[in-house]
Amino acid sequence: MLGELTALEIDKLLNEQMVGRIGCFAEDKIFVVPITYVYKDGYIYGHSRDGQKIEMMRKNPRVCFEVDFMKHGLTVWQSAILWGEYEEMEKEEEKMSVLKFLTDRLASLEPSETMMKPAHHLPNPHPHNAGIKAIAFRIKVIEKTGRFEDNNY
Repeated sequence: MLGELTALEIDKLLNEQMVGRIGCFAEDKIFVVPITYVYKDGYIYGHSRDGQKIEMMRKNPRVCFEVDFMKHGLTVWQSAILWGEYEEMEKEEEKMSVLKFLTDRLASLEPSETMMKPAHHLPNPHPHNAGIKAIAFRIKVIEKTGRFEDNNY
């Protein structure tokens, strides 16, 4: 059975998953890249180091975000697509708040090199990553849609 997800089902999917894909567009180029994220209060929160996606989202803050879940092969799945506006967190307390959302949500996973660790944690195990500037951002969700397939009905 194919169908559409309700707004509540989309929110549930967004809250259950940890990796989604941002689609951005600037200067006649489309770029899609996976990120770890947290969904909270109508925003997708994420972090990155400076690079192509950040540069593109700064030039054109209108983005697309996709998340999916495959349960049993290709017969049981859910997918949601959101459209929204990129907002970079400029103030240090905003950045730390976003990184805390991510750290709390993703605590059981090994942190990426752009995650800032609190001072009481052990030193960075990857010395070549020292000095990497984490960019915290959020995407204000403006529109969302979702689909599913479940052949267990």
